[in-house]
Amino acid sequence: MERTQQQAPWHTVAIASLHESLNATDAGLSDAEAEARLREFGPNTLPEQPPPALWQIILRQFYSPLIYILLIAAVVSVFIGELKDAGFIAAVLVINAIIGSYQEWKAEQSSHALRKLLQIRAAVQRDGEVREIPAEEVVPGDVIWLESGNRVPADLRLLTARGLEIDESLLTGESLPVTKDPFWQGPENAPVGDRANMSFAGSIVTRGRSKGIVVATGAATNVGQLALDVISTTGGKPPLLQRMERFTNIIAIGTLSISAVIGMLGVTLGRYSASEMFLIVIALAVSAIPEGLPIAMTVALAIATTRMARRGVVVRKLTAVEGLGSCSLIATDKTGTLTVNELTVREVNLPSGEAFTVTGTGFAPSGQVLAGDKPVDPGSHPALEALARAGVLSNEADLHQRNGNWEWRGDAVDIALLSFGHKMGWLREATLEAHPQINEIPFESEHQFSATFNEIDGDLRVFVKGAPERILAMCRDGEDQAKLEAMALEMASRGLRVLALGEGQGDEGVDRLCVPPEPSNLSFLGFVGMIDPLRPGVREAIQACHESGIEVSMITGDHRVTALAIARDLNLTHDDSRVVTGPELMAKTPDELIEIVKRVSVFARVAPRQKLLIVEAAQKAGHFVAVTGDGVNDAPALRIANIGVAMGKAGTDVAREAADLVISDDNFATIVAGIEEGRVAYDNIRKVIYLLISTGAAELVLMGLAVATGVPLPLLPVQILWLNLVTNGIQDVALAFEPSEGDVLNRKPRLRRERIFNPLMIERTIVAALAIGFIGFGAFYGMIANGWEAPEARNVLLLLMVLFENFHIGNCRSETKSAFTLSPLRSPILLAGTLAALLIHVAVMNIPFMQSVLDTSPVSLLTWLVVAALAVMVVPAIELHKWSWAFRNKNSPTN
Repeated sequence: MERTQQQAPWHTVAIASLHESLNATDAGLSDAEAEARLREFGPNTLPEQPPPALWQIILRQFYSPLIYILLIAAVVSVFIGELKDAGFIAAVLVINAIIGSYQEWKAEQSSHALRKLLQIRAAVQRDGEVREIPAEEVVPGDVIWLESGNRVPADLRLLTARGLEIDESLLTGESLPVTKDPFWQGPENAPVGDRANMSFAGSIVTRGRSKGIVVATGAATNVGQLALDVISTTGGKPPLLQRMERFTNIIAIGTLSISAVIGMLGVTLGRYSASEMFLIVIALAVSAIPEGLPIAMTVALAIATTRMARRGVVVRKLTAVEGLGSCSLIATDKTGTLTVNELTVREVNLPSGEAFTVTGTGFAPSGQVLAGDKPVDPGSHPALEALARAGVLSNEADLHQRNGNWEWRGDAVDIALLSFGHKMGWLREATLEAHPQINEIPFESEHQFSATFNEIDGDLRVFVKGAPERILAMCRDGEDQAKLEAMALEMASRGLRVLALGEGQGDEGVDRLCVPPEPSNLSFLGFVGMIDPLRPGVREAIQACHESGIEVSMITGDHRVTALAIARDLNLTHDDSRVVTGPELMAKTPDELIEIVKRVSVFARVAPRQKLLIVEAAQKAGHFVAVTGDGVNDAPALRIANIGVAMGKAGTDVAREAADLVISDDNFATIVAGIEEGRVAYDNIRKVIYLLISTGAAELVLMGLAVATGVPLPLLPVQILWLNLVTNGIQDVALAFEPSEGDVLNRKPRLRRERIFNPLMIERTIVAALAIGFIGFGAFYGMIANGWEAPEARNVLLLLMVLFENFHIGNCRSETKSAFTLSPLRSPILLAGTLAALLIHVAVMNIPFMQSVLDTSPVSLLTWLVVAALAVMVVPAIELHKWSWAFRNKNSPTN
């Protein structure tokens, strides 16, 4: 049984007493102890709003204008003695509720599964090693490491902090980040926002680094006690579904009004009795309202999100599924998205001009350092040793061996430097033990450097690494700046990521508590050149983007020359004029920036704020922009983008929560796969809408012609209900599973303002409705004129309408391709759904009970052949329109 956690004013507890109170150590818990505490205190999860009860889900299925109409029809049918009709309507309502409830339950399960993919992780120290675990496994007494971009996984008492600022607006409502101080002291009743030595679950680290010990998890945290759910979830319905529901409601209101007018005219003119006219009004309403549309679209969106998740794209906001088809520009990061983000130090250049080659690939420290073709022995080259030591000390990563395998955590640059240090004999743990760290300046992208202050033989030294121009500016005037800049430029021109390192005397007064000043008067140690191989398939993915009318821009913090070398390797651009740097952008006006975005493919040395400006300029230039990001500073650009794409592996919690999509493997090719699936999903939504609207409109044409000519009602309300909710209802859901037509990435992006009901949809709906409606009415009128009884003619017409739907589903499979070019075997679910719809109807024609309910009966083989011949006529009608549309667009002046 889970035990209640100890409630204490942890902000008043001295650090010296903290470990004793929590029965923990500064090195963290052991795995065994952590497992025991997890059983004791339970998982680190917040109270969640309970899912809706089954009765609530079922009740929601009756919130629809069509349902209200059918309920009225059932009640009236009872009063006028049509008990079979009333019973059938009631049965349909029950079946509809069961199907709708099941679909909603499946959607809840899918949503829960996707949320699990987005759970945050925590860097926890266990058995003396720092590793990442799911945040829900964090327990009281765990030592947690935080850095900018992290969401705090539990309530922590801070042990150390370096430039730490945390956004606690979730708890306090204060919009500005709070500066933290582990040595702050305050009264027991201090407000949450004033407790500077604490960080609280759900808050966000905006700057700096820290280490803290967990004092409360789950419901025992401050946010848990407030019963807040800080994990971001997709809420509400997507805009497309909302628009379709509004469309359905508008049709319902309009149909009821028109039906009421027609009913009054029918009775007034004496063509129908009041009871007959009531049936006609109900039939018209049932015909016109696309009652299956919201359910079918919900299924289509659920299928799309599942397919995208299989390809590594987790959908956080369903608006992204709708918007992917309009994406015309992808603004992507380089590191980790276009490249594998496994940096390897490939060469080292010292100020003296000496050059060294480093062998090995990846983060595992296998390989050698070579001077020419001879290995460099550890300790044999003091200048190279100094550079390796600086790379290991000015570092925030971990690289260690566990159970025979190398494991790492941290920034790729830092891990690469640790791997290089290993090859030179410098191990981080031993180096830090010999040269304790006194203070640090953590790396932030806007600073372009990081630094640590360490004791070296009783002296305070500072070790710095960062962008070459930043480090060279910190070095002594005696350094040959021009020569060193030329060296860095030559390395960058070969596609290497160049890092500079320096060392100097630490300022007096720098201790563990102060905020250290920016280093200066350094000795330059040398340049490190790293390679980061391109991801497999990324060139092909960029080519696919270009072929589908999607432009790609690379936004990176790398040097201009490095960025251009990578761009050439990607076939993104070979033209230096299509590269611009962040400093060059600073002098540009907003209008000039718009023009730059139109012609530039590569943005180098870009600051986070400039990334936001680039996205805004691209949107003003008319682009529908997808933006990738992984850091806390990317969050503003991700939010303002039309589609924000966060990295699932390297991305921070803040970036993931600001994004619409999360890429599980951080691969650019996966983004392109997401765009493909998004276009397929939008196509399928249009196909489902077209099927339902066109067949409903056909029924309306059929009923309108009957009222206008005064012939008996061609279809009874229960028969129309059968068509719409059963036979067509099976097919529309199956159509949502339609696979890609194969050429979705060969099309240009959809115009962002293009409506679902564009001219093509409207024209084709009219053609299908008129073809089905007139052929159906002509057949019914002919049967009545030749002496057939109305029930017998209705039976044949109902079969004809079912076959119309079966053939018309082939028309709906593509807006541009002929139905004859699409094999039915490529979509087995649709084929099965179509056959099931037909076989179910054949069954009701032969089952006595259903015969009495739907007024059906078996027909002769000759009738089958005639009806099939009439039904197939809808195919050439739509084929003719497809040909006409293609011909008109081919010869249009705009094409």
